[in-house]
Amino acid sequence: MNPNIIFLFISSVSLGTIITASSYHWFLAWVGLEVNTLAIIPMLAKQHHPRATEAATKYFIIQATASSMILFSSIFNAWYTGMWDITQITVHPAPTMLTLALAMKLGLAPLHFWLPEVTQGTDMTTALMITTVQKLPPMAILLVVSHQLPNSTLLILAITSTLIAGWSGLNQTQLRKIMAFSSIAHLGWMAAIMTTSKKLLLFTLLTYLLMTISLFTTMINTTTKTTKDLGVLWTISPALSTMTMFTLMTLGGLPPLLGFPPKWFILQELTHNHLIPTAVFIAFTSLLSLLFYTRLTFITTLTTSPNMTNSTMKWRFKPTKLIFPIPTIITTFFVIPITPLIYF
Repeated sequence: MNPNIIFLFISSVSLGTIITASSYHWFLAWVGLEVNTLAIIPMLAKQHHPRATEAATKYFIIQATASSMILFSSIFNAWYTGMWDITQITVHPAPTMLTLALAMKLGLAPLHFWLPEVTQGTDMTTALMITTVQKLPPMAILLVVSHQLPNSTLLILAITSTLIAGWSGLNQTQLRKIMAFSSIAHLGWMAAIMTTSKKLLLFTLLTYLLMTISLFTTMINTTTKTTKDLGVLWTISPALSTMTMFTLMTLGGLPPLLGFPPKWFILQELTHNHLIPTAVFIAFTSLLSLLFYTRLTFITTLTTSPNMTNSTMKWRFKPTKLIFPIPTIITTFFVIPITPLIYF
């Protein structure tokens, strides 16, 4: 694709995100979501492959349905209150409908079925955008209206997301699908804390973006797409293979890495708000996600040389790009000392 066209699409995605995040009128928020959606669809379908066309079609149908639900809920609320202010959505069932629509856009379970298939049907760079940048516009709306959303609905979505993402990611071998289920699990943690602490929600979202971008950057630079490719990553760059191990453990939330403080703070906040059953349940379901992160860590670092010749074929090819593990190092180590400054 022409670099100028790619720049136009990326600028449109950024513009849609900015419009949605800065608007207090429902129509402008909806326009920002539509600009964001229409800009990402050509990037999904740029590969001349049936899977890419299928992914773009699924993404368009789901996002159009969610946008229609958002517009309908805002019109329903304006019909009774006479206000289009995004912070005044009070008429039942508009808040519940809005929550389900934004959950569909984010990919929260049980409205998550489109996310793994869309990320698997596109290339790594676009999958990175779907799991990171495309989460920002609906999350911005949720942040603004979080005090008016039904807490019980969000807790159900959070519990379902952590459970289904953990179970579904266990037998996956495609890294893009694993990252999609990882996104669903992390969004479940964010949904659990959404109505309780906005500051903690932003902190969790920031750490999720850092960890996901770091791992996707590694996979893009090394053309790693499956768990088998992870097993021969050491033949390309032993240092990057080691850093990938730490990134995977960070995604799993193991202390003292960066993924641990957000989960610890969320469990602490849920306990302080007398939501102990929810805290216990999502803590136990996070073990399922930790299991497939541990499996990937084992494949990455503990299946190294000596090994069979067939599994070391990448050693014969010289990488075409320079590999910098700096983002991974920053994510897993250097942010830990400033964690209290970010959260408190």
